[in-house]
Order: sequence, then C-alpha cells, then structure tokens
Amino acid sequence: MAYFAQIVDDIVTEVIVVNDEVPDGAQFAHDLLGGVWVQTFIDTEGKNFASIGYTYDAVNQNFIAPQPYPSWTLDSNDQWQAPVPQPAAPPQTMWNEQLQEWIPVPS
Repeated sequence: MAYFAQIVDDIVTEVIVVNDEVPDGAQFAHDLLGGVWVQTFIDTEGKNFASIGYTYDAVNQNFIAPQPYPSWTLDSNDQWQAPVPQPAAPPQTMWNEQLQEWIPVPS
C-alpha cells in the first residue's frame, strides 16, 4: 500500500491509502478527490510520515509536525527538540514549558 497526503497551503488536510497496483497514486487521488497530493512514507529514514496538521516542506520533501511548545526548535532532521535534552527513563517525564524543564509524569 502507498500513502498520500493532501496538501492545502502547505498543510496536510488528509492522508489516504492507495493500492500499490495504481501506477500514479498522487494523480489517482487528484482525479478522484481533487487537490494536491504528495506521497508519504512510513519507513523512510530521515523523512516524517504525514499526519493531519503537519506542514509540507516542498524543498526538502518532508513533513513537519506542529511545534509542540514555543521554546522547542526544529533540528536538521525536521524533528522538534526541547531546549534541554530529555533525561533517560525511568522515570517517565514530560516537558513543562513554564519551568523549561522535564518533570516526572504524575502517577
């Protein structure tokens, strides 16, 4: 199966599955549903699988998740990074934007 993301103003609005036997899945999706469609891959190293709300970077042909917190920055692999690296588990932690640090997940 192949996966295609509909792009509207550089934002993913839908992700569909197209049978591998379809020769041009993006064109098939366009003909069937209209709009602009871009293939996305689950298991391609260095590429992010598209999800609704992601931004499509046409230059790098990659999908970027929404920024989780204002303090996080995008790295060269299009992954958001906290200003402080997450500590190794245990315990499980979550980011606290106000404190700008990782805190233990409440039990």
